Amino acid sequence: MSLFALIAQETPQFLPQNIAFGVIAVISVVAALKMVTTSNVVHAALYLVLVLASVAATYILLAAEFVAATQILVYIGAVMVLMLFGVMLTRAQIGAEDDLNHDQRWIGGLVAALLLAVMSYALIDHYGDDRLPETIVPQTTAEVSDEIFSTYIVPFEAISVLLLAALIGAIVVARRD
Repeated sequence: MSLFALIAQETPQFLPQNIAFGVIAVISVVAALKMVTTSNVVHAALYLVLVLASVAATYILLAAEFVAATQILVYIGAVMVLMLFGVMLTRAQIGAEDDLNHDQRWIGGLVAALLLAVMSYALIDHYGDDRLPETIVPQTTAEVSDEIFSTYIVPFEAISVLLLAALIGAIVVARRD
C-alpha cells in the first residue's frame, strides 16, 4: 500500500489546513537547516527570522492569532533587532567566516539525533493515538493574558532578565578598553 493510499484511508480528504501546514513545515525545516549551516552570521539571523515567521504562521493555523501577533512583535521585531545589534556591536565579520567549522561537528549531530529520539519517544508515549478535537475554540486575549501573568509570571520575568543580560553583555564585549 502506498503512502498516499494510507493517508487517504486515514483522512478522507486533504484539508487545506493540512496542506498549508505541510508547506509551512517544509519552509521552517529548510530555513532552520540553512540557519545552522550558513557561514554568514547575518544570513543566519535572517534565516532565523524566516523560522520564527513560520512559527507565527503555524499559530495562525491553530487559531491562536494573539500568540501569532506576539510572536511577530516580540521575537521577530525585538529579539532579532537585539541579535542584529549584538552582531554589529561585537564587530563580527559580515561575510563568510571560514574558522567556524570544527572537527567536532559529529558530536552536535549526535546530540541532535539523541534529542529528536527522546522528544519523539516522550510525545508518542504521552499522546499515543489521541486525536485533536474536531472544533477548536479560540481563546480570548484576556484568557491568554491571565494565564501568562498569573501562572507563568516567573518564567516570563526570567526571560526578560535574560534578554537584558544579553544586551548588557553585548555592550560590554563591544566596549573599547
